[in-house]
Amino acid sequence: MTMEIDTLLKALQQYHREGTFNPWADYDPVCDIGPEAPVIRAANLKRYLSLRKGARYLFIAEGLGYQGGHFSGMAMTSERILLGFHPAVRPESVLGEGWDYRRTSNPGCRLLNRMQREKGFNEPTATVMWGELAAQGLAPFQTILWNIFPFHPYKGNQLLTNRTPVPAELDEGIVYARMLLALFPGIRVIAIGRKSEGTLQRYGVPCQAVPHPSMGGAARFREAVDRIFSHPDDV
Repeated sequence: MTMEIDTLLKALQQYHREGTFNPWADYDPVCDIGPEAPVIRAANLKRYLSLRKGARYLFIAEGLGYQGGHFSGMAMTSERILLGFHPAVRPESVLGEGWDYRRTSNPGCRLLNRMQREKGFNEPTATVMWGELAAQGLAPFQTILWNIFPFHPYKGNQLLTNRTPVPAELDEGIVYARMLLALFPGIRVIAIGRKSEGTLQRYGVPCQAVPHPSMGGAARFREAVDRIFSHPDDV
């Protein structure tokens, strides 16, 4: 499987599009810790997927966020979790024991607030997602978190913003989703948000769907996930 993960990672690293940040290939001289930042993020993703060879569930949201995967290299996973500053999620749940946990955001970046400089970025969606996995009793390595557009789309020239992926980006993202699905045959797919659900359905990928937890939707997200896992034969 290592070779297949490497193939996926190399494909991801080759992607470039205006208005998007590729965390495994792009280097931001303002807010990245240094030129090694994309290398760290790529290593994180490879480790993340390698630890989940027996994963049973794949949650696919919409696009990477600047507070999450932009700096961690993994969907719906914040840098603060990796650095051990999150109150509820331990870094070992993400990348296991013995990993070299390093930040990739620059604590000296003037765009960061005091908490971000001290503890790294924190993403509300990541907190909700990891909390719900724990609430459902899912072992961390049983699940994979992904995005239908696996890169970070941002607004204008403001790198530390999020925007919804446009249709063309969603269509491009399905290529990587299919590569991921090929790595984990038989995995159950749960789409998070309408963009993800619609894209997967359009390309014939069977999935169940739940609302996205952003914009005040955390309670609806939790209720929908709970309904799915309250019928284990359907998951």
